[in-house]
Amino acid sequence: MDLLIAFAVFLSVMAVALIMGLSMIVPLLIGLIAFIAVGLHRGYKLPVLAGMAVSGTKDALIVIKVMTFIGFLTAAWRCCGTITIFVYYGMNIITPSLFLLIAFLLSALLSYGIGTSFGVAATVGVIFMTLARSGGVDPVITAGVIMSGVYFGDRGSPVSSSANMVAGVTQTDIFDNVARMMKSGLLPLLLTLIIYGILSVTHPMQSIDEAFIAEYEATFTLSLWAFLPAVLMLLLPLLKVKVIHAMMLSTVSGILVGWKIEGFTISELLKICIFGYHPEGSDLVRMLDGGGFLSMLPIVGIVLLSCSYSGIFKGTGMLNGIQNKLSGLCAKYGRFPALLLLTVGLSSVFCTQTIATLMCASLMETPYEDNGGTKKELALDLENSVILISCFIPWSLGWTIPTSFFGAGISSMPYACYMYLVPLCWLVTKKYFKNRI
Repeated sequence: MDLLIAFAVFLSVMAVALIMGLSMIVPLLIGLIAFIAVGLHRGYKLPVLAGMAVSGTKDALIVIKVMTFIGFLTAAWRCCGTITIFVYYGMNIITPSLFLLIAFLLSALLSYGIGTSFGVAATVGVIFMTLARSGGVDPVITAGVIMSGVYFGDRGSPVSSSANMVAGVTQTDIFDNVARMMKSGLLPLLLTLIIYGILSVTHPMQSIDEAFIAEYEATFTLSLWAFLPAVLMLLLPLLKVKVIHAMMLSTVSGILVGWKIEGFTISELLKICIFGYHPEGSDLVRMLDGGGFLSMLPIVGIVLLSCSYSGIFKGTGMLNGIQNKLSGLCAKYGRFPALLLLTVGLSSVFCTQTIATLMCASLMETPYEDNGGTKKELALDLENSVILISCFIPWSLGWTIPTSFFGAGISSMPYACYMYLVPLCWLVTKKYFKNRI
């Protein structure tokens, strides 16, 4: 009963936070207090429970280090012109019969580079929606295509906050996880490219908005040097350079380009890396707003609190009853099918990727171990299920916020192919990857 009361408090506070638009930190803190109260009621001393919470956060320190550099990197890319140069040349290579395919590829590439779904949706996504409407392309289809693109990077980028959160709560290496995600995501990616290729041909752009491109040229300094930070970020890991070092070099190169080409002073650039890039001007310029170290602090807080939950749940065994039932489901239907069922339920209730991921990881850790699974397998299964499905629920924040940028709704869902092809394909093909996990 005490655990049910704690969950009721947690869910109630979460609902209030969602309605009022509060940070997830608030309900997570209250939930942590509620679960600590359960531990106290069951006879554990407060210092012991605090020790459990702290022990759960230790494995998140490497994730926090990575996320710190993510803040610096995304700010540098914004102010040095990397994002704008990709969008500009993307618009210039658009041909009427390839618009949708290019929209997916460019949004996927940028979301992989900066690891943020909302950021890419609010910038590149809005631009492509504008081009689609002015060019006679169905905006419903375009919105679904862009959703696939922005969540490609949200799932699989080493600088993605969700990917780093999964690595933190499962105590796995983010870069090993990314390599496995790429292999397991190849088939759904190919299917997505085929589908969008067909849709591009059958729904071609009628005309290209030259005025929009002209406004881009008049607003931004479109130097080819702005490609350098992205090239370093994409190329160096392939040359066996540690991704954290690649992020540092990409950030430094972005600062240098911002200094030499964009005309910022070094002190301004350092300030931007900490506080974010907040330009003033037209709506086109303000699309680049964001990034910076401080922007990552809420995510860092969420990761730390998430890991502290895991420590308390594991140390007290308060979830053993639920986990025993989940172990039975895993034994009967398989680990990933059981996780899929849990994912849909939790995502529907919590409406957020963060909380659904946290709860799935906490509840499924023991059932996976009981049924021969590993932490690496659990991390990959989470990336192939809850990370995408939690943003595919019609009332979830992961769906409603990006589509609000686009002026689209749930009618776009069938066209967000990548988001549902990943879990469906993994459900069928996982058995062929057993020896690689």
